[in-house]
Amino acid sequence: MVSTFIDYNLITRDMKTSLQRTSEKLLVARETEYYKANIGNVTSIDDFLGDYRLYAYAMKAHGLEDMTYAKAFMRKVMESDLSDDNSYANMLTDERYRNFAMAFSFSQSTEVVQSEAQEDALIGLYNESIANRSEAVRTDSAYFNAAIDHITTADQLWQNDRLKDYALTAFGFDSNYMSYEHFKGIVTSDVSDPASYVNVTAANYKQGFEDKIAQVQAGATPEELADPSSMPSRLIAQYQGAIDNAPDYRPLAAAFNFQDDGTLLAGDLPMSDMQKASTNEAYVFQQPRLSSSAAQLNKIFYEAAIQNVTKIDDILGNSRLFDYIRISYGLPTSLLISTMGNVLSSDLDDPTSYANTQGGTEFGPIYKQLAAAFNFQTDGTLAAGDKAQTASQMAETSAYWIDRYDDADEAFDEALIKSYKTLIGVVADVDDLLSDSKIMSLALTAVGLEEGDTARKLKKVLTSDLTDPNSYVYTLKDERYVELAKVFNFKADGTPGTPMLAQSESEILNTAKSYVVEKSRFGTEEDKTKATAESKYYSAEIGKIETLDGLLSNRRLVDFILVAAGLDPEEISTDHVRQMFESDFNDPNSFINTQPNTTLYKEIVASYNFDSEGDLARPTQGIQTRRGLLETEDLYLNQTLEEEKGEDNAGVRLALYFRRMASGIGSAYDLLADNALLQVIQTTFSIPKEMSSADVDLQYAYINRVLDIEDLHDPEKLEKLMARFTALYDVENNVDITGAELILSGSGRNGISADTLLSLTQLRAGGF
Repeated sequence: MVSTFIDYNLITRDMKTSLQRTSEKLLVARETEYYKANIGNVTSIDDFLGDYRLYAYAMKAHGLEDMTYAKAFMRKVMESDLSDDNSYANMLTDERYRNFAMAFSFSQSTEVVQSEAQEDALIGLYNESIANRSEAVRTDSAYFNAAIDHITTADQLWQNDRLKDYALTAFGFDSNYMSYEHFKGIVTSDVSDPASYVNVTAANYKQGFEDKIAQVQAGATPEELADPSSMPSRLIAQYQGAIDNAPDYRPLAAAFNFQDDGTLLAGDLPMSDMQKASTNEAYVFQQPRLSSSAAQLNKIFYEAAIQNVTKIDDILGNSRLFDYIRISYGLPTSLLISTMGNVLSSDLDDPTSYANTQGGTEFGPIYKQLAAAFNFQTDGTLAAGDKAQTASQMAETSAYWIDRYDDADEAFDEALIKSYKTLIGVVADVDDLLSDSKIMSLALTAVGLEEGDTARKLKKVLTSDLTDPNSYVYTLKDERYVELAKVFNFKADGTPGTPMLAQSESEILNTAKSYVVEKSRFGTEEDKTKATAESKYYSAEIGKIETLDGLLSNRRLVDFILVAAGLDPEEISTDHVRQMFESDFNDPNSFINTQPNTTLYKEIVASYNFDSEGDLARPTQGIQTRRGLLETEDLYLNQTLEEEKGEDNAGVRLALYFRRMASGIGSAYDLLADNALLQVIQTTFSIPKEMSSADVDLQYAYINRVLDIEDLHDPEKLEKLMARFTALYDVENNVDITGAELILSGSGRNGISADTLLSLTQLRAGGF
């Protein structure tokens, strides 16, 4: 019989080779190949339990071979919600069952229209889109003002979409409904010439509807014309409305200096500085919400106009001044003109004045503040030499304006986001989503799309397969539609699907739990609290990761992953982690296959859903994740190796088992709960077996006196302990060590020299 010490060292000296040899044995290879070939086809617990070869392989791998018969029990384990501390698997004291359930959790995430991470991402995009609008307006205007000077013909203006769209938007027109001929006719028109294109077009437009009105009037009776509800009267009102709301192309024509042939006179520019300024202002005020640029223009307008105000009616009759003051002082849109007049004409020294008598109302204090900001007399005029506002009063009003001009928009955003969060939770399918205007308004704004797309087009976008480069969304060649599809999860039939995540939900849970265990195993309650908080950060942030680069750029996440795997982040660089992820598992010469921690590295990489390009890939569907498959195969090989070696020498099996389980031992109670682990400790520290009948707390205290549990997580100290165990096991079991074995043992690589080993063999006479 080969000594335990020698046999153990021969195996562990190159564990990868030892496991490889085990994997090549006929029965092991056959069962492993069957498992790998068929586990991916299993989509339910029933299928899994119904295939005895798969089920038995997995049970053996997880050290539960003796429980293979208990299928009903194992079903309850597998059906457990591992995120619930009170679930069946989590309530069992034996961690093997929870680990089994974790290895066989379904790999797909919950089917949902939108995950929390996607919701956060979309709302983040919405807020970013809103915040960027002011900057976009400034950028658009700067580009227009710089580029327009290089245009020499109307055709060049038409061909530059960015310039053309800016000009059309500024004057209220949509480039989608503007033909080349019409555009050129407008910008080459002389508005002072009645015969120019723009004037003739306007005249013809008006005349056409006037003719229609005349035709209706000619064919209608006096009674019909007198009855507003009659068809002739309604047609006349419709035609008159078209005349009253006729598009006015003259401001657009007046903004450019092209001749009627579309060229410029020698030395002329397409626009003067004044024309640019008026176009810029028009563009700013055409935006769907007031930008900071528009706010500044309003401020400039107000501070100039208020100097010329001589009576309250000048303000009440000017909506731009009225709104500027109303918004500056935080008053509602429902504020009446008469109320504003009463406030501005209040004498604050008169307790009976309007502003003073409104003190108990919602806006009473504001009315007093507003009245004090102006200098009108009670009749609405100004005293000789007075201005509506002094410089300091005007500055105060403008300061309020800059602070409050976007309050209404911010309130709208807040209400829209709140509404979105409520409504998205009840969306059943893609048609539900598209029919909700509030949801689509936020979603389209977030990704920079207008609301002009048809529901049919958006449905095809939202049901596109993002993993297929030929799917509809990619044919549009517009990244905005891709972004829209990414924040929702619809299958081809429009029903909710699973989010594409860097990790499936079960893997996120597994990684987060492993991190907390690693950080708190030998720590304080505070360490556990901090670890739990960090796990929440990880769980939230990993759901936002879309590429391997995105993951590796966040070193906080990388450190979390390494700690969860039992690795020291200070010893592993980000580049090292990148090489792990970019390795080919099937290439024996790849980085990951040439590392000492090959199996561990593979399990880390396999727990993430990145393709060879570092982009998100949809995880393989089935009962087991890629990591779970690798873990099960590795455990099966280890169990088989340990069993085979145990047939010749139970001490070797015990040593190999202890070595494998050591990283999960967190306290002496873990040792006391496992007879095999306890036997190793009893042998190593010569603890009498009779002590097992003593009080558990006494045993716990004794083990802690002879062993520092943290040493089990130090590879060098662990191997020294294993060397001591194997040597003493041989002594205890009267295993003879020959001279040849002493030579094979080397020079004490694991902490015990040949001389020491020889001395230990001689201790048998002393009672061992």
